Amino acid sequence: MSQETEINESHGSETAERVFRRGEDSAILRLSESQVQSYTPDDDRRMVINMGPQHPSTHGVLRLSLEMEGETVLRSKPIIGYLHTGMEKTGEQLSFLQGPTNVTRMDYSSPLFGELAFSLATEKLLEIEIPERATWIRMLMCELNRISSHLLFQATNGMDIGAVGAMIYGWREREEVLRLFEKITGLRMNHNYIRPGGVAADLPDGWRDDTLRVLENLPDRLDDFDSLFTGQPIWHERLQGVGVINSAECLALGITGPLLRSTGYAWDLRKDMPYLRYEEVDFDVLVGSYGDCFDRFAIRLNEIRESIRIVHQILEKIPTGDYKIQDKKVTPPPRSRIDESMEALIHHFKIFTEGFKVPAGEVYVAVESPRGELGCYMVSDGGPKPYRMHIRGPSFTNLQVLPHMLQDCLVADAVAVISTVDPIMGEVDR
Repeated sequence: MSQETEINESHGSETAERVFRRGEDSAILRLSESQVQSYTPDDDRRMVINMGPQHPSTHGVLRLSLEMEGETVLRSKPIIGYLHTGMEKTGEQLSFLQGPTNVTRMDYSSPLFGELAFSLATEKLLEIEIPERATWIRMLMCELNRISSHLLFQATNGMDIGAVGAMIYGWREREEVLRLFEKITGLRMNHNYIRPGGVAADLPDGWRDDTLRVLENLPDRLDDFDSLFTGQPIWHERLQGVGVINSAECLALGITGPLLRSTGYAWDLRKDMPYLRYEEVDFDVLVGSYGDCFDRFAIRLNEIRESIRIVHQILEKIPTGDYKIQDKKVTPPPRSRIDESMEALIHHFKIFTEGFKVPAGEVYVAVESPRGELGCYMVSDGGPKPYRMHIRGPSFTNLQVLPHMLQDCLVADAVAVISTVDPIMGEVDR
């Protein structure tokens, strides 16, 4: 019996109820910070250490309080709040037109998904349908963004575990996608490209050839990752059977994305609750077998291949037409019209100073980001700004699993576990 199978079976006997059971051995989720840091004074083999918030392997300002005996982690608690951007409250002070400039900075490795969730929620309140071309452009950009995000994971995951080459190669391939983003949106990151009513601008000349050039190079580079890591004995030793979790525990904690799929649970919002035009493209939902770090690494690597499949289909299906809705109440006039028409100048001024009013109501919209379910809950009171806005960030929710996965593991394995959870702290401390 393989090592990962043994570990998976031992974890499988623990039900999700254990995670929430009260008592002396209750999960660290129920303990305060002071309780985590308490230990028997006469037991000199135990110590409490802090990992982070300034640590290269915590992927940002994440702090972990670890109670350890030697190199074994007995208990742990993730402690957040060091970034404290306050983006949700900021979003309530910005107009619906300004909103994407705010949410794009939460998950800064996949900013287009924040813009998409915000825009879809706004459009649902407005009860408008955007042009078909705008919908397919959004799909194109999001799948390219999924590729760049997973390439960043390959880079940082390799670096965390000691494979320095992964950082060089993953970063190199991600750069190609970011150059394409810069040509299309004007920016490498934090684009403010997907907006209520469509997208900021149409695809530029030569975008199709540039996209194909990126896609043509990627398969060979992904094969290199397979050769370097997937069959590498040291890579297997560091990842297989480490950080195991099962489906019941993930569902109890609200875990989504590659973490949930690594347990064998095939849940992907693009398939199970389709949005945009995902029901019109063919792709596979990839799942693991053991719910360990290796499964999470392999799923993200192969999801890049699935996104390449999707982008090729988008290139064939993308229609011509408008890239944004032609509704003067929502859409600013073209820049060229402002110099020619006083009416267009006044319209532009009012849209960008006062914003557009959104009918009163509340709505929740979710999309499948590279880290799981990214949701936007929005309440409108009929004015030009959201009355309330809340983002369901997958990185924030997924951090709940750390105390469970880190229990009784080695401190070196803790680095691998944090890396394969793949948290983005801008989304956690939003």
